[in-house]
Amino acid sequence: MKALIFAAGLGERMRPLTLHTPKPLLPVGGKPLIEWHLEKLAALGVGEVVVNTSWLADRFPAALGDGSRWGLRLHYSYEGPAPLETGGGMLNALALLQEGAPAQAPFLVANGDIWTDYDFAALPREFDGDAQLLLVDNPPQHPRGDFRLDADGRIGNDGDDRLTYAGIGLYRASLFQDWRSALADAAGCELDPPRFSVVPLLRRAADQGRLRGARHRGRWTDVGTPERLRELDATFVAD
Repeated sequence: MKALIFAAGLGERMRPLTLHTPKPLLPVGGKPLIEWHLEKLAALGVGEVVVNTSWLADRFPAALGDGSRWGLRLHYSYEGPAPLETGGGMLNALALLQEGAPAQAPFLVANGDIWTDYDFAALPREFDGDAQLLLVDNPPQHPRGDFRLDADGRIGNDGDDRLTYAGIGLYRASLFQDWRSALADAAGCELDPPRFSVVPLLRRAADQGRLRGARHRGRWTDVGTPERLRELDATFVAD
């Protein structure tokens, strides 16, 4: 299995911390956020990891090298000075993620600006549909959540008890089939390479019954502000 780590964001809400350091390289618990992911991916047996980059892109190979210290092979997917967002970034990286793999082989995707105690090995090796998402309880900054999780593991778009997408999941290339029609010519689709969010494709998959998920009740933090970064780092001191 291969993996993609989203690391191309501008980190605007984290400034001034991200003026010279990309958000996934900010330290927490004594090491960069992205390193927590790389260690888990290596333990899972993932061999190749694609890191998409944009803002301060040169800092990633300088800090992480070729991945050999974790027993990984890192590929850097540079998106240019403007990030391609989650959908465009994943589409741009598909060739690397699918090289040498069966067409519908799933690949693991993780946001580079989250921290969690979730064990990536708990993700299923087999699942039905286009994607399998990890959901968590809604944090204070996102009280309405994103998706409904049914008892049978299916994910839906509607409901009063929605959970938040954790930024971790397994995806198949089939999610991008006829992707332009799902986006209704949204701004950015006309660019080369295109820039768009993956959320409309996930919502289409949910409507078609092709989106599944599981709930993580452990620790999880979206490190979106300097305050949340400090609060998370303080928990390691306390531990």
